[in-house]
Amino acid sequence: MFYFFRVSVTSYELSHLAALEAEAVHVFREVAATFERPVLLFSGGKDSVVMLHAAAKAFWPAPLPFPVLHVDTGHNFDEVLRFRDETVAALGLRLEVARVQDDIDAGRVVEDTGPGASRNRLQTVTLLRAIREGGFDAVFGGARRDEEKARAKERVFSFRDEHGQWNPRAQRPELWNLYNGRHRRGEHIRVFPLSNWTELDIWQYIRDERIALPPLYYAHRRPVVQRDGMLLAATRFLSLVDGETPYEATVRFRTVGDATCTGCVESSASTPSEVVAEVAATRVTERGATRADDRISEAGMEDRKREGYF
Repeated sequence: MFYFFRVSVTSYELSHLAALEAEAVHVFREVAATFERPVLLFSGGKDSVVMLHAAAKAFWPAPLPFPVLHVDTGHNFDEVLRFRDETVAALGLRLEVARVQDDIDAGRVVEDTGPGASRNRLQTVTLLRAIREGGFDAVFGGARRDEEKARAKERVFSFRDEHGQWNPRAQRPELWNLYNGRHRRGEHIRVFPLSNWTELDIWQYIRDERIALPPLYYAHRRPVVQRDGMLLAATRFLSLVDGETPYEATVRFRTVGDATCTGCVESSASTPSEVVAEVAATRVTERGATRADDRISEAGMEDRKREGYF
């Protein structure tokens, strides 16, 4: 005898942003359940702030089950460092800081000199040292696939060998959101919970969740210098070349990093909603528009990632 049951089905559909958030929450919980010593890279930049916000949601009401790590070039924007420290204090986070200056002093890296010099590439040595000394086996990063073509090759779980190096041809398949985190001692996995987000998604999420950011992400007046088609902030870290004269402009930053190579754009967007409208109309990624270090070669980012960069 067969029995037939009538089942009433109610449709349930997540919004685009809610689906992205749910994916990120799943990744955080998966890592916490399967790795021994994860760590979250936190610079105070918008992507790391959104990543931290999603991580806090994943484990609420418990505190984060892992520390946060900032790789400090020593050439950071003051506003970002203040925001980093305020956020750490407000959320009761465990902050670890790995300083590039320590590696310079120890002779592990040699600092470039002259106009155009940047400590950005030196961060690789500092990051790998911090991972090794901390014994971290999973490292959360805020990179997104839409930022740059080398990052578009990344998986959510990105395997790194015992030297911290990345081989794009050795990436593991991730079918049906199943992740392979197997690794041997000394190896580790870079984990990118925001892989499938875009810059527009990030800003819509910031707007909807009312997430605080460093003020330099919004329009403000500051002295800048025009160099190689970019506007660089005239800070104490920037060495001027002949013919360069700082002038004031109303600008905002689309991304933040080492102050010697991170540019800004002229903008009047002073609220998240205004930034959303501005980003929706742009056709150049934030790294393509404002990161001088990405212009070193056609494959500059991929070369650095192979060495162990973010």
